[in-house]
Amino acid sequence: MINGKRVAVVMPAYNAAKTLEMTVAELPDIVDIKILVDDSSKDDTADLSRKLGVQTYVHDANYGYGRNQQTCYREALAAGADIVVMVHPDYQYTPLLVTAMASMVASGVYDMVLASRILGRGALKGGMPLYKYVFNRMLTAFQNLFLGVKLSEYHTGYRAFSKQLLQTLPLLENSDDFVFDNQMIAQAVMFKYNIGEISCPTKYFPEASSINFHRSVKYGLGVLGTTVSFVAHRLGWIHQPRFDHTGRKVTQKYYAGMAQQS
Repeated sequence: MINGKRVAVVMPAYNAAKTLEMTVAELPDIVDIKILVDDSSKDDTADLSRKLGVQTYVHDANYGYGRNQQTCYREALAAGADIVVMVHPDYQYTPLLVTAMASMVASGVYDMVLASRILGRGALKGGMPLYKYVFNRMLTAFQNLFLGVKLSEYHTGYRAFSKQLLQTLPLLENSDDFVFDNQMIAQAVMFKYNIGEISCPTKYFPEASSINFHRSVKYGLGVLGTTVSFVAHRLGWIHQPRFDHTGRKVTQKYYAGMAQQS
């Protein structure tokens, strides 16, 4: 716990058996709840997770990274989490920063905290492919311009959230694919949540998960689409439930129903 708030770590997983134990071993003692959602892996990720004492949920099919996060947040909130930190179990990001990130949320200053690979110039040193680094910088500059904020990176998968943010962002309107991450940041900006950043080293190695060039291009196009729809909605040209209170009410109703069931 931090400041009387229960901290959950959620791990969206797919074929993470080779790196899961290293990830769990470095989780700090302040973590009250450990949850892994296995998106129908082909290895023994789920069995290993249970052996490590992690609450484990398994999808009956491979629904995608975005849908995996939906399950992660649902189960974390149902377990009574006040702060939720998403840690990828591929050991690309160090779990040692969980305490710092959760503390930033627990302080009440930030609703969302992003662990940036760009702050501190650690991305290329950690082995990030040059084309990914260039895409990262270009897409980040583009979104900063059109979303009206100044972040060092929009594309990290290491994040911390307040309970209120997760219960009120229209997450049910988002993609099941990797662009879910980017849509979530755009939603937080639209609804004026405070976003903080912390410098985070990263490491790329064969066992760490990483999307290929084709998927990276698809993700980049999704980021551009998210930005265009954000601007068009803000200007009143189109109506997007993803950025509107209609979508927000669906999410709030969903979590209210969960609370009644529990």
